Amino acid sequence: MNILERYHAMDYAPAPEARSEADAWLAGRDFSKSLFIAGEWRAAADEKTFDTEDPSSGKLLAKVSDASAADIETAVAAARKALPKWSAASGYERAKVLYAIGRAMQRHQRLFAVLESLDNGKPIRESRDIDVPLAIRHFIHHAGWAQSLDREFPGRKPAGVVGQIIPWNFPLLMLAWKIAPALATGCTVVLKPAEFTPLTAILFAEICERAGVPRGVVNIVQGGPEAGAAIVNHPGIDKIAFTGSSEVGKIIRKATAGSGKKLSLELGGKSAFIVFEDADLDSAVEGLVDGIWFNQGQVCCAGSRLLVQESVADAFIAKVKTRMSRLRVGAPLDKNTDIGPLVDKTQLDRVRRLVEEGAKQGAVCWQPDQDVPETGYYHLPTLATGVAPANILAQEEVFGPVLATMSFRNTEEAVELANNTRYGLAASVWSENVNLALHVAPQLKAGVVWVNGTNMFDAACGFGGYRESGFGREGGREGLEEYLASSEPHGPVIKPVSAPKAAARDNGESHAIDRTAKLFIGGKQVRPDGNYSIAVLTPKGKLVGEVGLGSRKDIRDAVSAARACKAWPEATAYNRAQVLYYLAENLSGRTEDFAARIVELTGASHKVAKAEVETSIERLFYYAGMADKFEGRVHQPPARTVTLALHEPVGVIGIVAPDEAPLLGLISLLAPALAMGNTVVLVPSTTAPLVATDLYQVIEYSDVPAGAINIVTGHTAELAAVLAKHDDVDGLWIVAEADICARAEAESTGNLKRVWTGHGRSLDWPTAQGEAFLRRATEVKNVWVPYGD
Repeated sequence: MNILERYHAMDYAPAPEARSEADAWLAGRDFSKSLFIAGEWRAAADEKTFDTEDPSSGKLLAKVSDASAADIETAVAAARKALPKWSAASGYERAKVLYAIGRAMQRHQRLFAVLESLDNGKPIRESRDIDVPLAIRHFIHHAGWAQSLDREFPGRKPAGVVGQIIPWNFPLLMLAWKIAPALATGCTVVLKPAEFTPLTAILFAEICERAGVPRGVVNIVQGGPEAGAAIVNHPGIDKIAFTGSSEVGKIIRKATAGSGKKLSLELGGKSAFIVFEDADLDSAVEGLVDGIWFNQGQVCCAGSRLLVQESVADAFIAKVKTRMSRLRVGAPLDKNTDIGPLVDKTQLDRVRRLVEEGAKQGAVCWQPDQDVPETGYYHLPTLATGVAPANILAQEEVFGPVLATMSFRNTEEAVELANNTRYGLAASVWSENVNLALHVAPQLKAGVVWVNGTNMFDAACGFGGYRESGFGREGGREGLEEYLASSEPHGPVIKPVSAPKAAARDNGESHAIDRTAKLFIGGKQVRPDGNYSIAVLTPKGKLVGEVGLGSRKDIRDAVSAARACKAWPEATAYNRAQVLYYLAENLSGRTEDFAARIVELTGASHKVAKAEVETSIERLFYYAGMADKFEGRVHQPPARTVTLALHEPVGVIGIVAPDEAPLLGLISLLAPALAMGNTVVLVPSTTAPLVATDLYQVIEYSDVPAGAINIVTGHTAELAAVLAKHDDVDGLWIVAEADICARAEAESTGNLKRVWTGHGRSLDWPTAQGEAFLRRATEVKNVWVPYGD
């Protein structure tokens, strides 16, 4: 046999990773006492346990303590007790602890990797080369943030006690994403790992013991739905950080409504993998392997929708099939394995069911001709072609090794198909033309976009989504923001508006034909759909005028107008600044008119009313000046890429303005939303709506594009609820009574819009300005751009 013949006869022999150290660790620990609370190992209060299994064989790995609500109570108490001392510690003291955790993990990284593959089923190459090193990177990176926190975030305080719930697909990495920024900012933690994969969290708790983490700062409580619900609902927890399914995220959003807890949700995705005709097809195929078959497709940002340009579609699909036929499905501890088992039989059954349904709906599902191991929860990589945009495989997150394929003709169609999803987590764009790639990236409704790459992560770069992929960010500067308390100046508690006194009889002094102020929608004054109006009275009950009684239909019209307005979000920041300056200039010309209106509607003195108008003008100037200064950043992760953290508008923002300071409160919310390029549906003060209807007369001659600002007057509670339920509203800001705020948060779960409320309190409007409002008005999109040959 010559050399060439020997080469072609070569095959992959088994290359097993040694598991002896992991087996010894499993055998040497009492997992019935594996809750880590207040620095001690405990059994569950009711002594219950649950099984964790090896998904490659179904064999039992350990019987692990199953936390109950009583255990969560104990853990929260421990975290609450530890909070004052930990939050008061210097940044240097916290940095030393974070660094010690990272170094201890480095010394045990092989054990972490093997345990992760045993418990989760992911190939050892992935856990060894990606998951564990990146988890370590997060702790060491955030050690630096701990020490520089006071300089970078002056005056900010830790959010408090944080409840964290993580999934089973990246058990250790998700733990690091959650715990590292929490500790850096001075928070204490109660973390619940997923039931399927608790082992590396238990090993991490051992690391915390050795690294000198103070008692109660980190508490690890394994458990099921009861433990998760107890964390979410516990009044002693100040912030919830959840990574998991969109369905559970919606439940958590509803459960925390009105509680005042900070909330960040990193949820599901249906990410587009877009291949243009000028792409390096062979590189794109390798990227696709990492995009969809990494971790068996059990990745929230998996590139599960392949969009390929028609001119190269056949050639690309042929290359994909060839590459799929060479993927090795097998034992996760074999270093040659590309695809391991799914995490559990329930997940395997779900993937099979979705593939069958996709085929019934017209998809052609192809799998390579190869065997899978006889034991374990394995599923062959699957390519679905002929997939219609409405097919279940194109719309639902499969969370398995299944790729849905569609073609497109031009750039516009590619963007439309990519955005045809209720999710918005990530996307990949493949093109040798960087101008094309960077033209497409900002148009994609996704929090992360990789150019000629996929599944790139780093502790310095934010990660998170739009729409039903959640809100908030993990990693980077914006990830730290999630663990810092809001710095807005609070005002008094908002009390329910009492029923107005009967209007005094009209003395006939006014001879106007129609004293009813109309709504302002799409740049036009329009009558309300129901043709009803409501009286506007002075504090003494005198009739001042009437405004239209807006309804659900009027809100729908206003949202449609806001959505259709492209001129404002597509305008440059400099042009938006000029319009806001012009709006301020024109408002200044009517200072006395607005001061008189405020005196009439609120009973304030002329001096106070004029000061409110002048502060409103100043506020417009401030946000006009910030429109082109609140910018993104460029990150340099430890790879041959740069990451552009772009600030983008949230989209359509609903604003429910306060009764207190009816002009200043309105401008304080409207101006930052406009400055960042959002379009707005505004519900003005219930008691002083004529201030807003007077304002649209100024808007009409201030070069504001039609639809950028829409004003619907009416009853706050009713209109706030309509905005909360509307799936074309991307963000909602409400300053109103506590029950109105709570209902809006609960009813926002349809599209998981970003909701900010005053939680029943007003703000100190003369000082309520700054970057907090601008952050609320922006989404951060991280675009990864590779460089070099």
